[in-house]
Amino acid sequence: MKPFLRFAILAVVLGTVHLPHAVVADGKPLPAGSYQVQLTDATPAPAVGQSPDAERWVEFVKGGKTVGRELATVVSAADMATMAKGKRPAANGSLVETLEGGEYLRVWINKDKVNYLIHLSVGK
Repeated sequence: MKPFLRFAILAVVLGTVHLPHAVVADGKPLPAGSYQVQLTDATPAPAVGQSPDAERWVEFVKGGKTVGRELATVVSAADMATMAKGKRPAANGSLVETLEGGEYLRVWINKDKVNYLIHLSVGK
């Protein structure tokens, strides 16, 4: 009998963010508060013409436990330079903004010259 080997998959920590409002992440409520955001290996099937690494699942972790997850749009620094106008997160930093109309919260994490944009519905 072959020995059973167990491998741990280490999550990549993107940063810690504070959500000022309760939101909905992946269809489930996520209370206001501070969360560690971790990048997973999971990717959805790409849309026609979309790069296979254009979206990744991220997890919201509190007290060492995953309490929510959502898709993040992944954008390189070079592409973001031609797209974004206005305020941006610092290198290896984050920015949390309530978008116009107050219905969505954008979590923007800039980690190692890659941008992760997470859009969450504001909970009612």
